[in-house]
Amino acid sequence: MITESAAILLMLDRLHPAAGLLPGDETADYATALRWLIFVAAECYPLVEISDYPERFAPDGAENAGIVREKARELWRQRWLIVEANIAGDHSLLARGCCATDFAIAVVSRWAQQDDWRAHNTPKIDAIADAVANRPATDEAWQRNFPPENA
Repeated sequence: MITESAAILLMLDRLHPAAGLLPGDETADYATALRWLIFVAAECYPLVEISDYPERFAPDGAENAGIVREKARELWRQRWLIVEANIAGDHSLLARGCCATDFAIAVVSRWAQQDDWRAHNTPKIDAIADAVANRPATDEAWQRNFPPENA
C-alpha cells in the first residue's frame, strides 16, 4: 500500500514511464518538477489541516482558533505566491507542458478556502488548475471533487 500524494505520483511515474508523467530523470525539468511537487506536499498541503481544524493547533482550543486559522492562511498565501513566481509554462509548471506536478498544484491550491484570494493573486496557478480540469482523463474526477460552484 502507498499513501501520500507526492509518493503516489512518483510511483505512478516509475510504474508507467511511457505515460510521461514527469520529464526524463536526467533533465533540469525533472529536478524542477520534483522541487515543486515536494514543496507543495511539504509546505502547502500541511497548512490545509491547520486552516480547516485550527482548534487542534490553538493553545487554548477554540478560543484562539481564529488567530491560528488566519496565520495558516497567511502562510498558505505566501507559499502559493512563491509557486506562482516560479511557473514557467502558460498552463503548466514547466514550459515544456503538463507534468504530474501540475496535478498536485491544481488540487492542493483548491483547498484552504482561499478561492477569492487565489483568483486575484495566482492566475498562473488557476490556469494550471483549469488545464487539469479540462483534460479528458481528469475531467470527470475534477468535476466530482471540485464542482463548478466550488472551483
